Amino acid sequence: MLRQGRTPSELAQSLGVSPQTLRNWRRQTQVDRHERDDGVTTDERAELARLRRENQRLRQERDLLKRAATFFATENGTR
Repeated sequence: MLRQGRTPSELAQSLGVSPQTLRNWRRQTQVDRHERDDGVTTDERAELARLRRENQRLRQERDLLKRAATFFATENGTR
């Protein structure tokens, strides 16, 4: 439990993390609560990761289809 009068260093030590980690957590919470606008929210970060995975999958599918089209075009003697 957080008690008044503790320094960030004391709190970080009691949690077993570095003071910088504690600052990062606080900053991210402020961004998520829209108290700050100089970062990406946790939800936005998750959506971005999902979209990047989807984009990678779509590129792989496109490349596979290109190779298949090339293969079948050469099989039929057309290009």
